[in-house]
Amino acid sequence: MRLIFLGPPGAGKGTQATRLVKKHGIPQLSTGDMLRAAVAAETPIGLQAKAVMEAGGLVSDEIVIGIVADRIEEPDAAKGFILDGFPRTVAQAEALDKMLAEKELKLDLVLELQVDQTALVDRIVKRAEEARANGEPVRKDDDPVIFRQRLDAYNRDTAIVAPYYRERGQLSAIDGMQSIEAVADQIDAALDACVVTG
Repeated sequence: MRLIFLGPPGAGKGTQATRLVKKHGIPQLSTGDMLRAAVAAETPIGLQAKAVMEAGGLVSDEIVIGIVADRIEEPDAAKGFILDGFPRTVAQAEALDKMLAEKELKLDLVLELQVDQTALVDRIVKRAEEARANGEPVRKDDDPVIFRQRLDAYNRDTAIVAPYYRERGQLSAIDGMQSIEAVADQIDAALDACVVTG
């Protein structure tokens, strides 16, 4: 089972991916984690990434795809994987398709958690206010200013990835405004339908 999770920050991708990891025994792959692991392991692609990062540059799509390609060869990904936070652009989606085709693999499903972004911002603002009221530190991700910046970046760069997969008949839209349990049920139904249609 090879899945991609799409959706804006705060939509609940991490919560649902964690559940699927436990249920199906497949790893959740975050490009940030994979990048750090490749750099730490000093793999050939990790050394390339390290040189770029040390020079203050952004790691290219080619390097990121190389890191994903290496990671999905590891034994724990033999039954599949969940990509979270990748691809972020159509160029990355195209490069991912090409890389998987070279390995004679294909994506099973792309799950897009759709949410009301105004309600999402309100939720984050409320969470930050509650933390302050309780004398707790506000998580960096819950800072409304930082959150809005992340949301703007998602809308500018990543939101266009969903139509790319929709055109290919690989996208399943999930109502992310429901309860965690209802979202989970909708995801499981989409996965069951995907397995049935093959």
